[in-house]
Amino acid sequence: MSEPTVSSPAAGFVEPRVQEEFPGLRLDWMTIAARPRDSPPWLRRRLNELSNRYRGDGVVVMRTKPIPQAYRAFFRQIGLDPDVTRIPSEQVAVTRLLHGQFRSTGLIADACLVALIETGVPVWALDADRVDEGGLGIRTTTAADGERTRQPGGYLAPDSLVVADRTSIHGLLFADPAPGHGIGHRTRRVALYTIAVDGVPAIHVEEALWMCVELLGSELSHGPS
Repeated sequence: MSEPTVSSPAAGFVEPRVQEEFPGLRLDWMTIAARPRDSPPWLRRRLNELSNRYRGDGVVVMRTKPIPQAYRAFFRQIGLDPDVTRIPSEQVAVTRLLHGQFRSTGLIADACLVALIETGVPVWALDADRVDEGGLGIRTTTAADGERTRQPGGYLAPDSLVVADRTSIHGLLFADPAPGHGIGHRTRRVALYTIAVDGVPAIHVEEALWMCVELLGSELSHGPS
């Protein structure tokens, strides 16, 4: 029997002491058969249409809405100033204002971007072949992790919050995947994951993942060339 092209969403693990300190923190993930390529015209048009929603005053109002407020509160809990290290939805909104539009950077990245804009819930993509079959989750790093795991900007400090599986660290929490773990030209299966915090309804998390799947759906019918 062939492997399904889309998996069902699964709840990732959260290290017990992390869960105790941050109730409501969760990671959900799923896999889909997809490969990197340019976005089709209809997806680029959708990004252009979404660009028109964002004006300077709208970005300011955004932070008063429940989902951005939840992420901003969590950033403060982990010692980040959300006005300096912006939550994902605010970061893409500011980038849109700087560039004048949402720029297409490829099918998979654009699908994640649309899901974030529409739901407020961030979605990241990993090369699924780099993910241990036991699945993804959230944990803190140890001293040994910090000594051997390099991220952009340097080696990881102990007790950093990371997205990981049983064998690998894939990136810092709320950061882009580490080099070599994201989507590459050899990618044929994608692991999509979201991170939600207390105050973010589960229905929005599911919507973000399935929206990515829907946008990548053309890949399922065409397959690799």
